[in-house]
Amino acid sequence: MKSELTKPRLIIIVGPTGVGKTELALKCAATFGGEIISADSMQVYRYMDIGTAKPTIEERQSIPHHLIDIVNPDEPFNAALFVESASPVIESIVNRGGTIFLVGGTGLYVRSLVGGLFECPRADEELREAYRRDLMRYGSGYLHEQLRDLDAEAARKIHRNDVVRIIRALEVIEQTGESIIRKQEEHRFADRRYDYVTIGLTVVRSLLYEKINSRADSMISRGLVEEVETLLAKGYTERHKPMQSMCYKHIVDYLKGGLELSEAVRLIKRDTRRYAKRQLTWFKREEDIQWFQPTDEMLINQEIARFIER
Repeated sequence: MKSELTKPRLIIIVGPTGVGKTELALKCAATFGGEIISADSMQVYRYMDIGTAKPTIEERQSIPHHLIDIVNPDEPFNAALFVESASPVIESIVNRGGTIFLVGGTGLYVRSLVGGLFECPRADEELREAYRRDLMRYGSGYLHEQLRDLDAEAARKIHRNDVVRIIRALEVIEQTGESIIRKQEEHRFADRRYDYVTIGLTVVRSLLYEKINSRADSMISRGLVEEVETLLAKGYTERHKPMQSMCYKHIVDYLKGGLELSEAVRLIKRDTRRYAKRQLTWFKREEDIQWFQPTDEMLINQEIARFIER
């Protein structure tokens, strides 16, 4: 097993959207001579700047950033491709003697990078389509009951409304006869490629929602509608996965006459608040996250310094 002292070291900053991860990461990277790797499933896409809250050009020029603007909106990207893309970047930064900051709110990307991707069967599209038909006909509760009958352990840990995870758990138990939860637990004992400390940012819920609402208004004033018009003019439509995200799909509906702009903005705020809540739920389940307020800069810097000097 690789010694902790020989593993590349990562300083991970996570938290819900709008909490202030970018601002903190820029300050920390400047203090510790760092480079930032984005762990954001939307910032990988070109031409989608305002609605994904990317760091500005000036911020990216002041601190090196990686894994931003690396694919077009009609190209596939997922956790496996993220790990594949991030690994050589980490090696390159290590060779330069830099400090690595992994920053973002896409929990699956972070988990996949530091914990590795465990072996599971490929998605069976025929089986998956059958589950989708059952979902449309009977609802998520029915699928969750099916999961409970086949894999009670997974059913206990997966919320009855988390359709994506329910279907994946059903696929795994049907294809392998093994619980996806058991496979994940076994995988946790595998050798890890990185040594890391994880800083989690959180604020009281009311303040977070206020920040989210304010940012949505700012996106509109900075040109989100025009950004979506440009994307549509390039041929990207709601059929493309990133165009289905919360800040884009409602503006597409507005531009096509299905919504008033005020209603589109209201829905963006609502969906972003819901997304932030899901992110918090995800990260609260993760182990070894040390939680801070975004204003706890001195404490955070002390924690990072201890990790680097260890």
